[in-house]
Amino acid sequence: MPRDVWKPNVTVAAVIERAGRFLLIEEEAQGELVLNQPAGHWEPGESLVEASVREVLEESACDFVPAALVGIYRAWAAPEEVIYLRFAFCGDSGEQDASRALDEGIVRTLWLTPDEIRASAKRHRSPLVLRCVEDYLAGRRYPLDILTHLG
Repeated sequence: MPRDVWKPNVTVAAVIERAGRFLLIEEEAQGELVLNQPAGHWEPGESLVEASVREVLEESACDFVPAALVGIYRAWAAPEEVIYLRFAFCGDSGEQDASRALDEGIVRTLWLTPDEIRASAKRHRSPLVLRCVEDYLAGRRYPLDILTHLG
């Protein structure tokens, strides 16, 4: 890809574990039902941590309190050759607010075990879904203050 058109899409994702199960969302993407962590694009005017809190609320109707950064991932999606730079956070979430509508395209939330996530890999929106869970299970945690947000 020519250097003058390379512009990665920055995304955030939340790895939320409760009692050995992880919060995933089932969503429509390119005409298919896929599984993903609550995740989405970083928007102007917010920090990466704020973006993760917003995305969890929009996609799962749960409050999210980030505790650590699990990892930073570079991935690309064919055929458009779009580059994604994903910041994955872990932390705690509250209970789902049943009165709050989920984002457009979100079908439902699910709490799956690591084995169920591994078994459903063909339905993952990207390989990053499983990679983030595996990194979390391996104990990868970086303090939030590793990220500096000025302004």
